Parts: sequence; C-alpha cells; structure tokens
Amino acid sequence: MSDQEDFGEQEQEEEQEAEGEEGEEEQVEEEEKIEENPLTQEIIAESLSLLCKTGDGLAHAYVRIDLHDKSLSDISILSSFIHLRYMDISKNNLKDLTPLNSLTHLLTLKADANLLQSAQMEELPYLQVASFNQNKIKTTEGVNHPLLEQLSLSFNEITSISGFDPSILTRLHTLELRGNKLKSTEGLYLPNLKNLFLGANLLTELTGLERLENLQTLHLRDNQLEALDGFADTNRHLQYINLRGNNIASAKEMKKLQSLPMLRAIVLTENPCEDDEQCRIEVLVHLRRLERLDKEEYNEDDREEAQQLAEQRRQEELAADVGDAEMIEDEPDDA
Repeated sequence: MSDQEDFGEQEQEEEQEAEGEEGEEEQVEEEEKIEENPLTQEIIAESLSLLCKTGDGLAHAYVRIDLHDKSLSDISILSSFIHLRYMDISKNNLKDLTPLNSLTHLLTLKADANLLQSAQMEELPYLQVASFNQNKIKTTEGVNHPLLEQLSLSFNEITSISGFDPSILTRLHTLELRGNKLKSTEGLYLPNLKNLFLGANLLTELTGLERLENLQTLHLRDNQLEALDGFADTNRHLQYINLRGNNIASAKEMKKLQSLPMLRAIVLTENPCEDDEQCRIEVLVHLRRLERLDKEEYNEDDREEAQQLAEQRRQEELAADVGDAEMIEDEPDDA
C-alpha cells in the first residue's frame, strides 16, 4: 500500500468519528424503552449461514450468524453453538457476553451499539477481530485473546487504559479508542501495535508512547494537547500523526518530533498555530523529511524557503554567540 493510499484511509476514519457520536445519541433515546426479548431457536434458524466442516473434519455446521438489529436482550442460547466463527450481534440491547465464553472457534465478533459495561470474556484462542463500539464500557480489562489483530472500543466511557497484556496481545496491530474519556495514554504497552486511534478524547498528555516501537499511524484528533512531549527515538516507524483540533499554539512544537525518522505526514488544522502565516514553512524547518502537512504536499519551493529560513536563523545564532563571547572578554577582571 502506498503512503498516499494509507493517508487517504486516515481521512475516511476522521469522517467516521462524527457518525459515531450521532449513534451514541440514538442509543440513549432507545435505551429508555427496552423490553425483554431473548434469542430463540427460530431467530437463530433464520440467521445462520456458511456451512463448513467442523474443526475435527467429521461433520458440517453453520459457522456464521448475523443477529444485528433484532432488539435482543439475552443471547444465552448461543452458548451451545460451539462451531460459530463469525458473529454480528450489534445494535441490540445486550448487557452480558458470558454466553460467548464457550464459543472457542470465534474468529470475528461485532458487538457494537449494545448496553455492555464491559468487554471482558474468557480467552478465546482464535478470535482475530473484535468490535465493541458505542456501548457503556468503562474499562479495557479482560480483552486478552492471543490471536487478536484488531480491537475497537470507540465511543464508550473509558477513562484510563489498563489490563492489556503484551505477552498475550502479540498480534494486535490496530487499536481504536476514539470518543472515550481518556486524559492520558498511560497503560499502552503493546510493542507490536501499528495503528492507534485516540481521537475525540480528553487527552492533555502523551505518556508511554516510547513503548509503541512499531507504531506507524497515530490519530489524536479533537483532544486537548498543548505540547508534543512524549515521543521518543523508539517510535522510529511512525509515519502519520493526526493532531487536528487540539490546542497547539506554536509550530515550534514540531521540533519535538525530530526523533521520528519515518514521519511523512501531519495534520494540524484547527489548532491555534494555524493562525500564523508562517506555520506551514515553520513546520518544515523543524521536520525536513516531511512530505505533507494537512492535505497539501510540500514542493521544492517550500523546501527552499524552509532551508533559507533555517540558515538565516543559524547565522543569527552564531552572531549572537560571538557577541556574547566578546562581551565576556571585555569585562574587567576583579581587583
């Protein structure tokens, strides 16, 4: 995948954040009229598909079930359908995932837009993709599945990150925590993570990022960041940072990103520093390898202007140093 295609995907993700917020509002209205509606054999029969061989190869079973948007309040009956691999139980009224603990062949689970307060389940040995967006989840505890590659917990009520076991989550490459109540990134020790989405939180500081050694994409849109402390030379694979809608007042904060050799694109729109006419060139002065700021790529004229500005400042600093040295020499010795 080219850098341009990758950055295009990032912009699509930004548009999804607004959609998630609208979904939250609808969920609150519907929650007031919940009725008991347990899953039945009849509904299951209508919802199963994809006939495959069972794990032992001795029989066949349906492995996909689509139960989205059926106003379900109880799925206890699913605990006996041990051959299921693909499950969509989104847009229901579910509060409990316990019945899924016995479904050890699950590969994908979509449980968005329910009433879950936790995503905690027993370890599912083959689960690869799990989504719990738009629930009432308050903690990241209990989501440790050894083959998990993509995890989404966006638009919940999570205030801090804890419980992720790096010795188990060795394959997790994409984590989405957008639209929560996080104030810090502390607790993210996931060395193999590549894509991290933290937009629309309450972040004021970046802590522990040095542990994300394979991170390539970082979304921090719509937070409360004023400074960019927290990055380290261990983030050597980071290519894209979205900082749109924060409180960064000076483009000189970009100097703190000089330890990121692979950084190629930054989004800075809707920050106070955008009011400075020199912002675009100022960013390039500090980050010479940058290819794109916001949606506009840098050209040769931009690079030449940045080089001239950097050289001018270097000369001014040298002159100031010489002047200081001469002043020291001219000072009379103490009697």
